[in-house]
Amino acid sequence: MINGSEVNANSQRPRCDCRATAHATRFVVLTGSPGAGKTAVLEIARRNFCKHVAVLPEAAGIVFGGGFWRKDTPPARRAAQRAIFCVQREVERLLIEEQETALALCDRGTVDGLAYWPDSEATFWRDLRTSRELEQGRYAAVIHLKSPSETAGYNHRNPLRTESAAEAHRIDDRILAAWEGHPHLYVVESTANFLDKARAAMELIRTQLPQCCRQHDISMEISST
Repeated sequence: MINGSEVNANSQRPRCDCRATAHATRFVVLTGSPGAGKTAVLEIARRNFCKHVAVLPEAAGIVFGGGFWRKDTPPARRAAQRAIFCVQREVERLLIEEQETALALCDRGTVDGLAYWPDSEATFWRDLRTSRELEQGRYAAVIHLKSPSETAGYNHRNPLRTESAAEAHRIDDRILAAWEGHPHLYVVESTANFLDKARAAMELIRTQLPQCCRQHDISMEISST
């Protein structure tokens, strides 16, 4: 959890000297299993980078947080993943059409749904009328955060998180397999001190920023609660 209240106003974010009036949005995925630390890393990015960097909401959080049935039958799992896929696509499209964001950090991407799909990979792409190549090609880079073990800080506090640490590790393997083959896939291993993991992830994100946005100092203040 990040100290302090959420920063929403662009005026409170670091200043950027970029004078461009429009941007072609570059999408970077931050992914990994439940409890890997994505939320904390994305909040650090939200607070430390300028207005040209957007942090997208997690599509699954929008879907399940909005009351979509979370049942374990194959039809329900397929329906949920189709809904999540469509929400993710529309949030990304919004930024593309606004042309105000240079770098968009995605809390998972469209490919992540494959890890939760109850059937074969071929049926996933067929049902969604797309392909692995097309979906991976939407993203400039993929940063995969490995999940901690039960004894090394796995977090059960998220009310939408239903997985145990062991289940999270199995999902972690499936997510990594889903993104396999992406030319810019980076894996950040779990560490005893989460700050080390967060720093590694932030440095990878920094390499994807426009040149004018790479000089911001990064505050790594994270509470232990």
